[in-house]
Amino acid sequence: MIESLKKLKIGKIIKSPKMSEYTTYKVGGKALAIIFPDNIDKLIKLLDYLHKEKIKYKIVGNGSNLIFSDNNYEGVIIKLDEFNNLEIRDNIVNVGAGYNLIKLSLKVARLGLVGLEFASGIPGTVGGAVYMNAGAYKSDMGYVVREVKVLTPDLKIKTLYNKDMNFHYRSSFLQKNPGYICLEVKIALRKGDPNAILEIIKERKQRRIITQPLEYPSAGSVFRNPSNDFAGRLIEELGYKGKHIGGAYVSEKHANFIINKNNNATASDIKNLISEIKEKVKEKYNIDLIVEQEFVD
Repeated sequence: MIESLKKLKIGKIIKSPKMSEYTTYKVGGKALAIIFPDNIDKLIKLLDYLHKEKIKYKIVGNGSNLIFSDNNYEGVIIKLDEFNNLEIRDNIVNVGAGYNLIKLSLKVARLGLVGLEFASGIPGTVGGAVYMNAGAYKSDMGYVVREVKVLTPDLKIKTLYNKDMNFHYRSSFLQKNPGYICLEVKIALRKGDPNAILEIIKERKQRRIITQPLEYPSAGSVFRNPSNDFAGRLIEELGYKGKHIGGAYVSEKHANFIINKNNNATASDIKNLISEIKEKVKEKYNIDLIVEQEFVD
């Protein structure tokens, strides 16, 4: 398969990568290969081959919301790092799906564009953020995304507008229709004072350092906040701060974070700890916590 892929001249190929090196939790077995398509045409060529050969695949951004199994992933990982074009005209931003979200947030802030400050601490790609409808500070991608250029399951390029994207709390059309792939995004921002925007970003960064375990591998918030409450508060009330299974720990700083404290956690440790917390919260509060992170087998 690797030789066949090389002959297609799609882009860079890494054989048998450890997924622990491509996810922020730093866990997971190996995949068959990671491929970095050079452009949309090469991506279409790759997907056409994978469909015909019935080879499993997954599109991955920064791996900041994924928990790969300890077992090997019997398929191909596709990373759109080369889809990193950026064009800014007045208050409109056209950006590739592989562009780093934090980098984009800081860039537009320095240009005095308001609306992406919430994303300054979200360690994903633009495509991953649209897929998840990533957000913070009572804002999310749904507020700023105007259009999304996608590849459809039958490998056609199509534009979806904000109303088509069905953005809801940590959810989008792409999440419910995984055959669609985000290629490029048009974002509409507002003009503002760069110094004021950068000051907000600086203050929020300081707050995150104090309240979140940024020094350890994690994937951010584990659970979505239930209506009119906070998952972290419920977990803390259970006395679960510091609780661990194997190398996976509930953070002492923020109970809705699970950390790979000494870099010796397994995916199973994390999964089992998530399951236990979910079960205990249901038992005590009769609340079904929804896992924000994605398990990949």
